Amino acid sequence: MVSVTVVLDEKGLLRHCQVWGHAGAGQLGHDVVCAALSVLSRTALRMLAERADVSVQGDAPVRGNLWFSVSLREEGARPFLEALTTFLLEGFRSVSQEYPAYCTLHIQTEGRL
Repeated sequence: MVSVTVVLDEKGLLRHCQVWGHAGAGQLGHDVVCAALSVLSRTALRMLAERADVSVQGDAPVRGNLWFSVSLREEGARPFLEALTTFLLEGFRSVSQEYPAYCTLHIQTEGRL
């Protein structure tokens, strides 16, 4: 089972994302659930890392585990981060709804953890 945790700030912007575990929906390297979650989270992390107007930290300490945290450096990055947040949440929701036996999604808001 993969556990996905997304933490949003009080305005609904992405602050933290953690994808932990293995789905077990297929053989290692052929698991569509793991592949979908990996593509979503790694693409988001790469897009964030390419921008100078956001600060991002993260790690993938072992295969199947990835986390990152993000904050705005410049207010001009807000529309980008809003769009990325929406995209990532919709992608995670889609996977967790289609494969509920293999993926759980937890969405939290800072201050209401």
